[in-house]
Amino acid sequence: MFSFNHFNFNVSDLERSISFYKDVFGLNVVRESGNEEKGYKIVFMGDGVTDFRLELTWLKDHQQAYDLGEQEFHLAFRTDDYDSAYNDFFKRGLICYDNKDMGIFFVEDPDGYWIEVIPTR
Repeated sequence: MFSFNHFNFNVSDLERSISFYKDVFGLNVVRESGNEEKGYKIVFMGDGVTDFRLELTWLKDHQQAYDLGEQEFHLAFRTDDYDSAYNDFFKRGLICYDNKDMGIFFVEDPDGYWIEVIPTR
């Protein structure tokens, strides 16, 4: 049997990404590891509700923007108050794609990753 543990995004500015996920989605740092001398740092963020973790990886020698393909992969958050989340993210200019037919929207993080927001159904 398997269960989900974490999902990784490689990021260009670790502190900026930590601030984004903390401010926008309320995630908090739950664990850090790495070795700056060897050129990497890993931060795991959690929602305080589930055991699922978002892993943010910073690589010193990766100076160019990450190739995110066609944005077909993404992380998704579920919310019990979809309308409030939508209004808040809309006012803050965070929505990069709104699919009203499906009742979902996406926000874009500082590195260009898309994060889906869906209502609890």
